[in-house]
Amino acid sequence: MAEESGKIDPMHQFEVQTIWDGFNIAGHQIAFTNSALWMCVTVVVLWAFMAAGMKQQVVPGRMQMLVENFTGFVAKLVDDNIGKGGRKYLPYVFSLFMFILFANLLGLLPLGIFGLHPFTFTSHFTITGVLAIMSFSIVLIVGFWKHGFHFFSLFVPAGTPGYMVPLIFCIELISFLFRPFSLGLRLFVAMTAGHILLKVLAGFVINSANSAVHWGVIVGLPSFLLMVGISALEVLVAGIQAYVFALLTSLYIHDAEHLH
Repeated sequence: MAEESGKIDPMHQFEVQTIWDGFNIAGHQIAFTNSALWMCVTVVVLWAFMAAGMKQQVVPGRMQMLVENFTGFVAKLVDDNIGKGGRKYLPYVFSLFMFILFANLLGLLPLGIFGLHPFTFTSHFTITGVLAIMSFSIVLIVGFWKHGFHFFSLFVPAGTPGYMVPLIFCIELISFLFRPFSLGLRLFVAMTAGHILLKVLAGFVINSANSAVHWGVIVGLPSFLLMVGISALEVLVAGIQAYVFALLTSLYIHDAEHLH
């Protein structure tokens, strides 16, 4: 937490810091950062969660029920939005959904009271952008592999008058090319905005408590209660953003599989 003259910088939490200098490849320094660390933490926690819930007991325990519920939820999402042939994409969509969900939730843990500050790497467009490009790449590969150049018919809706085809094609193509940008930007903005708001409110609480008792009651207490409410909202947002990312990925894959 960066403090200067009693002020708390809400953007400091997004700073990527080098933990280990790593190694040099072709003149480029490859460093291990706090962002990479929390990606590894997310993978380990997610792996432990899945391992604990895949015991296949006759009478399922709580962890097994959670894993089965998550799996069934994403499977229904895939079936409803991709349709025929969609089950082969279930491992990818499920992995994407769970990775984003756990990344968002781990970034909300109040570990600062123990001196450990979690890093929400989904608040960086470089990360969400890469996830979006991965999904978009699958769409392109599937589209051209299955349909060849007929894939371009996706950009000309059925029933389009001939004289409108060039204009509609250009508009649809531009819209299609903006999909990975909007997909990554949506998650990045949602997570960044919530964390900034929480840090600003934390600054109100700390500074009012340090200034005087009456300011602590007038400003600090309402800010703290608002923080609690927004924290609960952020947990909901963490789940919604993971769902929206998986949903839109499924819809885009549907376009590649079935065109119109």
